[in-house]
Order: sequence, then C-alpha cells, then structure tokens
Amino acid sequence: MGGIDRASSQGDDNSPRRDDERAAHERHVPVLRDRTLDLLAPALAEGPAVVVDTTLGMGGHAESLLQAHPRLHLVGLDRDRQALRLAERRLARFADRTHLVHAVYDELGEVLPELGMSAVDGVLFDLGVSSLQLDETDRGFAYAHDAPLDMRMDASTGPTAADVLNTYSHGALARVLREYGEEKFASKIASAVLRERENAPFDRSERLVELLYRVVPAATRRTGGHPAKRTFQALRIEVNGELEVLGRAVPAAVAALAVGGRVVVLSYHSLEDRLVKRTLAEGASSRTPAGLPVELPGHGPELRLLTRGAERAGDDEAAQNPRAASVRLRAAERIKEAAA
Repeated sequence: MGGIDRASSQGDDNSPRRDDERAAHERHVPVLRDRTLDLLAPALAEGPAVVVDTTLGMGGHAESLLQAHPRLHLVGLDRDRQALRLAERRLARFADRTHLVHAVYDELGEVLPELGMSAVDGVLFDLGVSSLQLDETDRGFAYAHDAPLDMRMDASTGPTAADVLNTYSHGALARVLREYGEEKFASKIASAVLRERENAPFDRSERLVELLYRVVPAATRRTGGHPAKRTFQALRIEVNGELEVLGRAVPAAVAALAVGGRVVVLSYHSLEDRLVKRTLAEGASSRTPAGLPVELPGHGPELRLLTRGAERAGDDEAAQNPRAASVRLRAAERIKEAAA
C-alpha cells in the first residue's frame, strides 16, 4: 500500500512543529460549509453514524460536522502529515469520536475494513490544493512565491515538480500541460523548458514563472489570468496523480455508502468535475437496455442525484473566500444496495 501509515495520527508524528503555525481555524475557512452540512444531515442526524472526510486538510468541514452531530463518528484521511497534525489539534475535543489516518483518498476501501467498518453514512471530498499547502510557501504550490519546485501533497514520497520538468520528454511534458492545465501553449512551453534545462536543471519556481512570462503571449495574459496558473495546476495534478486517484476514489466512496448514505464532492476545476459528474450519473442511471417496457431486477439506479448540475458558491462567499470562486459541488444518495 505504498508505505502508507495506517495508524491514527494522534501521537504518532514526532516531526517538529513550525514556529509560524497558526491555529487551523485561523488559516482555513471551509468552502460551502453550510450547504455541505445540509446535504449530509439527513444521512447523519437520526442516530449514531459514520462519515469519512477523505480530504481532511485542516479539519474545517470535519469540525463543523462533529459539532452538528453529537453522535457522529468521523474518519479523516489525508496524505499530508502536516495537515493531519493541525487537524488533530483542531479536533482534539472530539478525539473520542475521530480516527485520523495518513492515507490517500483512493485507499478508502482499504482503510475502512482495517477500522472494522463495512459501510458508512456519509463521504466528503474537498478536492484540489489545500489552504495549508498554498500558505506554506516552501512547498512550491503557489506561483506568487519563489520556492523549491516540490508540489507533493505527501512530501515524504514520490517525484517532485522539478523531476517532471527536468526528466520528461517534450511530448510527455506537453501532454501534461495540455491535458491537466488546458494550456493552449503547451508545446511552446515544453520546448522552452527543454531548452532551459540544458543550461541548468529547474529547481525553484521563480525561474519557471519567468520562463512562462516570456513564452505566454501578453495578449493571452489579459484575459487568461496569470501565465503560470495553468502550468502550476498541471504539474501539481501530475505530481500527485490527482485524476487517477479521483477516478478510483469516487467509485470506492459510492461502494462504501450504506443505503440512505450520501456523498458530497467539492471540485475546483473542470477536469475533476467532469469525472465526478460521470461517476455519479452512471450510478443514478438504469442499466436496463433501452426499449424494454419494465425495469429488469437489479438493473435500476443505485444513486439519486441531490443537485441539479454543479452548484456554485454565491457572490458573497466567493468574495470572502477566494477558494470558493471556482468550486463546483455535486452530491448523491444511495437508494439501493449495489447489484451483486
């Protein structure tokens, strides 16, 4: 399982705490918190229940759920050990109702049996880069600050963004930028990177940002935002395997739901949202062949969609919380057992 530590994070992290760590509640405002609580409430409110926060981050959504439901047990997953440490402090008063686990969210189906759980009542995904990762300038997620080109959500394992830039072929790098960043100038950027790395390997973000300012036409910058935005997104997705992980994680979450259980997904770019939309729509569709007059046994929908399309944050929330500006929320409820 890739060396993932299955132990609860409580008490198992001996790494030094940063002097500049602020309390998690001061650093993280949960996106669409009230709407998320409303959507999950019918599955959690009637009695003892289990919810999985697959992307715990600094624990904002988790704290709100535990406060709202005194009999709720929460399993929190995150691949980022620093996030787990901060969330543990934020959720300390709920320690008897939480399991915090160092794991990637596509490992949900492995973590739950290890905790003695066969089904859960709710699953939450809050995807993309976290407030913590953007705030920590030495991790290379934010193009506004010069930092090592790392971008790993789990800084203990795997290749970095610098490795991608310094080792990928032109075709492989252009594909990453085009598919994951939806970057129109992917080939041109890849060519410039390969030329530049002949002089010296890429190791810091400022040099990459300077290259992108030179390569991306100024006219595009006036309408397309910062020239580094799409490239940094693409590198982060590649380094962390985000779309591959999500493609496994959402079906695993649906499979883990008890009847009446609900899944809520917050995504932040169209690639994530398309994948989530397709998975939930498949679960909400009949598998009876078209043209038959009756539903075949075991072929009916397993899910009921709870949102009409993808919901967005209101103008007020988007103005107060920059992360909310691009959010897309989708949710579904399991209405029957999965077909054998």
